[in-house]
Amino acid sequence: MSVEQIFAATFVDVPVDPFDPAYRDDPREPLRCHDGALLVRDGRISARGSPAELTEEHPNAAVVRLPDGVVLPGFVDAHVHYPQTRVIGGLGRPLLEWLDECALPEESKFADHGYAAQVAVEFLTGLAAAGTTSALVFGSHFAGAMAEFFAAADGTGLRLAAGQVLADRGLRPELLTTPEDALAQGRELIARWHGRGLLRYAVTPRFALTASDELLAVCAELQELAPGILVTSHLNENNSEIAQVASLFPTSENYLGTYRKHGLVHRRCVLAHNVHPRTTELTALAEAKAHVAHCPTSNASLGSGLFPMRRHVTAGVNVALGSDVGAGTGFCLLKEGLQAYFVQRLLGDSGWPLTPAQLLFLATSAGAKALGIDRDAGDFSIGKQFDAIWLRPDPGSTTDTVLRHTDSPDQAIAALFTLGGPADVARSWVAGRLVHERDRTA
Repeated sequence: MSVEQIFAATFVDVPVDPFDPAYRDDPREPLRCHDGALLVRDGRISARGSPAELTEEHPNAAVVRLPDGVVLPGFVDAHVHYPQTRVIGGLGRPLLEWLDECALPEESKFADHGYAAQVAVEFLTGLAAAGTTSALVFGSHFAGAMAEFFAAADGTGLRLAAGQVLADRGLRPELLTTPEDALAQGRELIARWHGRGLLRYAVTPRFALTASDELLAVCAELQELAPGILVTSHLNENNSEIAQVASLFPTSENYLGTYRKHGLVHRRCVLAHNVHPRTTELTALAEAKAHVAHCPTSNASLGSGLFPMRRHVTAGVNVALGSDVGAGTGFCLLKEGLQAYFVQRLLGDSGWPLTPAQLLFLATSAGAKALGIDRDAGDFSIGKQFDAIWLRPDPGSTTDTVLRHTDSPDQAIAALFTLGGPADVARSWVAGRLVHERDRTA
């Protein structure tokens, strides 16, 4: 028997690509606002209309009224590190120093399965509270810690892809593996967790700096074990990192080439950062239909550089947003969107003056495309599943005041990216199932 729900609210989404040249003359056009209701049947949106029309046509449907605020598609985080949750805020260091002094000592603790299980709960709770309903998660180096993560994730209802992080050189000894162990442990995790509910596996070489050709060859083998497996890693984040990769792979034409050599760059590949790309790399990414996760607060915190959005868009590369916790400054993609806007303003004529529609697209539909879930998530089109967040600021708060006095959807979205945060996320749903509700009793 079908389960029907009618959600009555103000819905705002971006059902088309606002970076398409067709929309550049009127940047507001791609932003769709529906002040009415959606009929959700068995988790999928099956009709749009007014609350009165839909309740008359479907008298047995449960009605969920969401007054005030706005309902957006659930945020999609294209790059976030589960084992770095407790080291958010390690400011004042560049990438490689931050890894050595902050991230890697913390990640070594995940050999303790109990510790890993505790952080998994903290991480998943943080994601959901920030309005993230889907994420591509950089996991732990320890297979046991990943088993704890997947077990915890299985009960949340979130759409998540994650995998064991692989490295066989250049890191603390306890974080290293061998190609043989990586293959065996990856096979076991994929067999146990890939395709279970809304969980998928992501083959995850840490980056070329810590992965030999032999290990990358194993990654290529793992990605073929089941349909829908993703590949994720890092690319061109920091100039020192790029130089070291070049010295380790002297015959590679560029950083991206270290992955391309093994067939890892394709439409199911998401590479984080790419702050310092070569033009040939952008061309290759576009041709492969691979994706880039832009992590603006992390890039700023580590001093990695200003992301060249215009060069990516012009080359035809799909860009999504990533929080990059723990180098990033929190789980909420509203903050990442605002920082992305600032970065492009600072770049001046070489930047891309991001519109509210583009910010919302980067945080929702672009991420859904990167994760390969765009048939089910990213916007409120009929046929898609109801992945949504209700942003309802506290009455009398500055965010509430500004939102109530906006006179257009683009102004409302601009205000939410400027002022909004996890405290404004009242509820979240995935496929029509409530996965988070803000607690106001504490």
